[in-house]
Amino acid sequence: MIACHLRRALLLFFTFALPGLSCAADDCSRLTATGNPEYPPYLWRDPQDPQRLIGANADLLQHLASELGLEVQITYAGPWGRAQEEVRLGRVDLLAGYFLTRARENEVDFIQPPFLHTPSVVWVRSEQAMTYQGWDDLRGLKGGVLVNNSHGERFDEYARTNLNLEAVPGARQAFDKLLHKRSDYVIFERFPGMALTRVMDIEAKVQGLEPPISSEGLYLAMSRDSPCNLPALRAKLEAKMKDIVASDLPERLVTENLARWKAQQDAAKSP
Repeated sequence: MIACHLRRALLLFFTFALPGLSCAADDCSRLTATGNPEYPPYLWRDPQDPQRLIGANADLLQHLASELGLEVQITYAGPWGRAQEEVRLGRVDLLAGYFLTRARENEVDFIQPPFLHTPSVVWVRSEQAMTYQGWDDLRGLKGGVLVNNSHGERFDEYARTNLNLEAVPGARQAFDKLLHKRSDYVIFERFPGMALTRVMDIEAKVQGLEPPISSEGLYLAMSRDSPCNLPALRAKLEAKMKDIVASDLPERLVTENLARWKAQQDAAKSP
């Protein structure tokens, strides 16, 4: 923590003290962002440009940046675990969609308020006869989750001491293990799960159970090691984010991008 603040202090010192370096404010008119590339309708790789991420989170971030006179490039930085690491190391400025936990608050700065809330559910094979009413019903079973993913701090703490969860790099792999009976369930968000099972053509083979294990806020998060992580910029982002979440824009973007994702998948299946 001390080392992180020292790096930022040195960066600010050299930025303003040495005339050969450009001003931080000028540099920060252009930002980079990334996120979970297997997260439709929130984020996924653009079929026309796989190095670019598109989706509801990307559209919201582009809107936010445009309102503030900024430019943002939302790029594919690898699987979800790798994307988080790129932001933690300051190689990318922002994460477009992150659940808040105390551990993560030590690594990134969360832009308040959350721009969406997304429920996480238990996915099982449709053939399974499984009684599920809450977390305790998962005891004694083998589950799958994504590497470095969170489903809310309360559930994460419960799972560490009570559940048998295997972390895998991607959601497709998690659902493949479920279908091949190498796990009993998968914990994944409802709408991304619906989108993924559609493209994998397994909608009839799996089902999401109610109630959700959690419903967490999705935040924009800024790297502690980003040279653009300055109080003035964060204050502007938070002020504009409050305006956005007071409108119906976030929900509209989810609906629009769910239709966009489905249209892309239907087009890909067409001869």
